Amino acid sequence: MKELHQIIQAYQNSVEISKKTALATVVKVDGSAYRRPGARMLVTEDGDLTGAISGGCLEGDALRKAQSVIFQQKSMVVTYDTTDEDDQKFGIGLGCNGIIQVLIEPILAGDHNNPIELLKKALADRKTSLLVTVFSLKKSREEQIGTKLLFKDDLEIGNAMDFNNELRQAIQQESMDFIERGVNQIKHYPDFDDLFVFYEVIKAPLRLLLFGAGNDTIPLAKMAHLMGWELWLIDGRKNHANGSRFPSADKILVGPADEVILNLEWDEHTVALLMTHNFEYEAVVLSRLIQHPLPYIGILGPKKKSMKLLERLENQGMQPNSENIYGPMGLDIGAEGSEEIALSILAEIKAVLSRKSIMHLRDKSGPIHDEFR
Repeated sequence: MKELHQIIQAYQNSVEISKKTALATVVKVDGSAYRRPGARMLVTEDGDLTGAISGGCLEGDALRKAQSVIFQQKSMVVTYDTTDEDDQKFGIGLGCNGIIQVLIEPILAGDHNNPIELLKKALADRKTSLLVTVFSLKKSREEQIGTKLLFKDDLEIGNAMDFNNELRQAIQQESMDFIERGVNQIKHYPDFDDLFVFYEVIKAPLRLLLFGAGNDTIPLAKMAHLMGWELWLIDGRKNHANGSRFPSADKILVGPADEVILNLEWDEHTVALLMTHNFEYEAVVLSRLIQHPLPYIGILGPKKKSMKLLERLENQGMQPNSENIYGPMGLDIGAEGSEEIALSILAEIKAVLSRKSIMHLRDKSGPIHDEFR
């Protein structure tokens, strides 16, 4: 998500100085690869890069091909086969052992529905949307339909004139299902000129409600920012909760628990961490949080503290859902100190939201990434 915002900003900067650009998008992967479908890289006519489509082995060749796309103003699909033992031809022997299909599209600044503009519209608010990219592998060097449609709020945004009616209807029927399921999909349509369609679900960035502005939360705030998460900082102490201590905070709320809780906003992409070291403050906060279906509520401190908080709520007639309450929060990685504890907490949040069990990748029998079906 952070990378998409960086690409959009780089594009806007290029438009301001009339610099032409192209967008490279990973649209299909067979086998193992460092990046998955949806990874993007913006290329300018003079060779500036924003984003990445691999771990570094494909960018050089993709840059040259993107500059050709900019010059010819014609899109193409490029195939990178890293199953070839001689993968040194891409600049580095990464050994990914996969086939990566990359769509490269020229970006027309005057087109208000070009791929970057569609991404901007997808990220304009916190509503889930679906971006549709159509490409051909059989005619990879020919002009591609490309990234043309965005489905959001029951609206269809984009240039649908490039689709035949039957394909458009098929895409419309699939779109709502993929949005509801919240997963990316690649579908092959052999009856429609052997085309492939990449259905990409664009979700809001994770919103982290961080209750607590002590020194121990500073590393966590920095790490969350690096991951592109939206950080709301809440505390009762204005000398602790301020922009000089937490420059990465998107929003800072200061006040008593029963007051600040009224100014919070949450949705299905919101998690909360209780790190105030103030039992009474957190008891008030937790009593409100459990009224919303947040996927993750973390409580810092020993299990005894979490049990006392939940017991307090039960005595008040509430029935907290223990499934989404993690106390003590964090993974058991032997963390010591605020930085390591922050790492264990953020890793647990990522695992919970991704519905992943905690295991060593070396013990996983299949590929690192889930296969697209």
